[in-house]
Amino acid sequence: MNQLKGTGVALVTPFDKDKKVDIEALHKLVNYVIDGGVDYLVVMGTTAENPVLTKDEKELVLKTVIEANHQRKPIVYGIGGNDTQKVTDEINQKNNHPDICAFLSVTPYYNKPNQKGLYAHFASIAHVSKKPLILYNVPGRTGINMSAETTLKLAHDFSNIVAIKEASGSFDKIMEIVEKKPHAFMVISGDDGLTLPLISIGVEGVISVVANAIPKPFSQMVKLSLNNQFAETKKLHYQILEFCRLAFAEGNPVGIKNALHHLNIIQNEFRLPLVPASEELSLKIKTWLNNNPL
Repeated sequence: MNQLKGTGVALVTPFDKDKKVDIEALHKLVNYVIDGGVDYLVVMGTTAENPVLTKDEKELVLKTVIEANHQRKPIVYGIGGNDTQKVTDEINQKNNHPDICAFLSVTPYYNKPNQKGLYAHFASIAHVSKKPLILYNVPGRTGINMSAETTLKLAHDFSNIVAIKEASGSFDKIMEIVEKKPHAFMVISGDDGLTLPLISIGVEGVISVVANAIPKPFSQMVKLSLNNQFAETKKLHYQILEFCRLAFAEGNPVGIKNALHHLNIIQNEFRLPLVPASEELSLKIKTWLNNNPL
């Protein structure tokens, strides 16, 4: 699915001083990342703080992104959870949405199913989904790590499971998936700092957090890497890697929202339990942005 090749950006959800969704800031953000060269938009990923959004607010965010996008870029919508029935119900509700090109679904968290349970969970979703489905493995957040074997079985058994966003950080696992996957199945990086080395072993792009703030250099690095121009991207990679370390130092989306605030795109507002970055980290992020013109 070529729409998913390159740089996708997992959009943050801007809040205003009253902790309400900031529609104006979201419009500004969408235009900023599109102008910066990203290839597609991801709505309601982890970075969106979706656990603290109501159903109506999620609809408002999606509607706002669609309006700001003006059909310029494909939109991927995140639907995940640890109750399979609720996930399939939500998939059914969004199946015929004309502006969503694919669903992104994270592995179930907290209740920690085994590999058979993970397979059954995603098989149930695949059976009801009318749109392409991207699996999302992020054990650092979910407490469960989907194996290469389970990923490959799902990829071979269901033609509408078209990709996986892999954020396990395991090169061994990712290489096994790349080596044994169906030809059309895509492996997408879920680790910004590992994107360049992962592309070098066959990964076809990234769903990025830091591309919210630095879309132009990040998407440029991805495009050059996908064109096997690794010599040209080495310096850029290490420059971006420094920013990645800052952006994730106190968790996501804490760092990236701080950066976007310094760029005057959003306000530095969160809903509990998340709180703004420390003054020390904020100063480091501001210094990096000042020293690295975008």
